[in-house]
Amino acid sequence: MRLPNGYGSVTKLSGNRRKPYVARVTLGWVHDEKSGKMVQNRVQIGTFRTKKEALQALSEYTANPYDIKKDNLTLAELYQRWTDAYFPTLKGESSRRIIISAWRYCHAIHGMRVRDLRARHIKGIMEDGYIISERGKNAGEKIKASAGTKSRIKSMFNLMLDYALEYELVDTNYARTFDLPNDIILEKETAARGHIIFTDIEMQALWENVETLRFADWILIQCYMGWRPQELAKLKIENVHLDERYITGGMKTDAGKDRIVPIHPRIFDLVKKNYITAVELGSEYLLNDPTAVKGGMNITYDKYAGRFNKIISALNLRNDHRPHDPRKTFITMAKKAGVDEYVIKRLIGHRITDITEAAYTERDVEWLREELEKIP
Repeated sequence: MRLPNGYGSVTKLSGNRRKPYVARVTLGWVHDEKSGKMVQNRVQIGTFRTKKEALQALSEYTANPYDIKKDNLTLAELYQRWTDAYFPTLKGESSRRIIISAWRYCHAIHGMRVRDLRARHIKGIMEDGYIISERGKNAGEKIKASAGTKSRIKSMFNLMLDYALEYELVDTNYARTFDLPNDIILEKETAARGHIIFTDIEMQALWENVETLRFADWILIQCYMGWRPQELAKLKIENVHLDERYITGGMKTDAGKDRIVPIHPRIFDLVKKNYITAVELGSEYLLNDPTAVKGGMNITYDKYAGRFNKIISALNLRNDHRPHDPRKTFITMAKKAGVDEYVIKRLIGHRITDITEAAYTERDVEWLREELEKIP
């Protein structure tokens, strides 16, 4: 049966194909450089298993024309468009890193059309998605998503498909049509734990090896100043005031940004040594590793975490220590030493809920220093 002019066409492709029938429509005319003539701009709707399915697709397009290019958008293309818009709105590098990490587990559906995505595909990735370990004793092995990663994958698709819905790239956000299964929630809660402080014996081990074990000084600086790992990695030498003995830095929250943290006398020489090294290297950052193989000598959260773990292993400390534990250690030492609670909140960048203290009380660096130096 001959189709009406302008309706489109269905042809069968050669070879043994799973979907041999291709449906095309004409979207205006374009100039053919070879012939010098105007020719039909024939655009493919898709391929189909049967001629009937291809004709049905043509019929649906004719009844309700849509943007074919938009309709053929892949998940990888959507992810790029969404992150281009979303990442600049995030305050910290860690938030971007979480999304990038979750996306790595989704490689099996990167090429899938957004219009074809359903809840079962997202659930499938959460259950079966994996990455290939690139380092350590498990290098080359498949690593499946943990409960926490499954939760982050779900959250990522929630936001990404919200974006797609806003720009009319999809009709339904299928990520929001289901909740996290109870077993994932239970597994996530079981895996979660609080941060573990460094014991006196562990602190002694760090001090005893600070001159001979590279990067041990970084952990001690964090233990006596309370920086988050990513904050420590991003400290700039222009904000290190050795004469006045304080550092300005911080991120993540309004209370945490650009806060003043005095340098405890116990670690002053460690900070000074890193400062001199940074100047000699021509680096703008306080912490550097000139021997780093990848990504230059500047430190990121991942680089810090890797060096942190090496120190923990080399000194046979608790193997479940994490890079945030020195921050918890700082808070614990400060409380034990009787440091003013408002000083602790200011030093670690926590919001102060007391209206008088937060809005009306002026505090100078010396007061912060006096309180901090209660820590022995």
